[in-house]
Amino acid sequence: MSSLIAVSHLFKSYREPGSGSEVAVLKDISLNIEAGESVAIVGPSGCGKSTLLNILGTLDTPDRGDYILDGQPIAGCDATKLAALRSEKIGFIFQLHHLMPQCTVMENILLPTLALSSKPEAASLRQRAEGLLAAVGLQDRHSWKPSQLSGGERQRVAVVRALINEPKLILADEPTGALDEKNAESLTTLLLELQQRTGISLVMVTHHPAQAARMGRTLRLHEGQLV
Repeated sequence: MSSLIAVSHLFKSYREPGSGSEVAVLKDISLNIEAGESVAIVGPSGCGKSTLLNILGTLDTPDRGDYILDGQPIAGCDATKLAALRSEKIGFIFQLHHLMPQCTVMENILLPTLALSSKPEAASLRQRAEGLLAAVGLQDRHSWKPSQLSGGERQRVAVVRALINEPKLILADEPTGALDEKNAESLTTLLLELQQRTGISLVMVTHHPAQAARMGRTLRLHEGQLV
């Protein structure tokens, strides 16, 4: 395996609203994540888990430190280049599904493909979407609206949407946080099965020890540092 993510001496701070005082969120973070690896990020609320995930997803920038994604140094990328990297290499899954209520399941899944610089043929994309829907057990839901789906089904659609562009990396921020225990376990199983089948890297922020234990490796954050 080769490193998909290489982070060295990462620091991130924010200004507190009102007081304007600086709060250090990430303190000297260094880590490597290999291609095809599954990694859990755990730690107490406010320790910097989501901030780290946002930096890995190029949705946020560190104050200092180096981040290399699939051989590309992120520091030298402008907004256009970062947007292209996200579209081509990263799939995101959040605690809330963020599906467009006015769009069908299929339309929601295909939305990320609009940002691709080199877009496959529409028929090829639809065929891939249908295959992924079948893999998550929703092959008969492609024309449904999100309001017609259960919470677990909506999250499975969000998983398919994250995979549609064939990314190398899936970043999942508490993807089971809004689900009951049964659906949470089912979604975790689904993510790991898809990760192993496709060979992508999966990085998941979770507060569930049982879910973290199912991942290949666990990174624990405490007060902005890896422990």
